[in-house]
Amino acid sequence: MEFNIQREGRKWSREEIEQKYYKLTPEKIELIEGKMFWNDEERLAMLALLLENVGMDAAVALGDADLWRQAIDARLGS
Repeated sequence: MEFNIQREGRKWSREEIEQKYYKLTPEKIELIEGKMFWNDEERLAMLALLLENVGMDAAVALGDADLWRQAIDARLGS
C-alpha cells in the first residue's frame, strides 16, 4: 500500500476510505503485551494512516527535534 504523507494533514477521498480505512484498520484497538495491535506491520499501517490525516509537521512537534534529525540522518545515510 502506498501512502500519501505530506507536511500538512488531509482528508481522504471516498476511494481512499474504501482502499485504506476498510482494508488496513483492525476492528478494534488491542493491547498485546504492552504494544498496540498484533504486529509491527499493523502498527506501521496505523501510523501511516494517522500521518496522512494529521501531517508530518504535527508528528515532529510531538518529539525531540534532535532525535527527529538523527532519525532523518540515519535514513539518508549521513
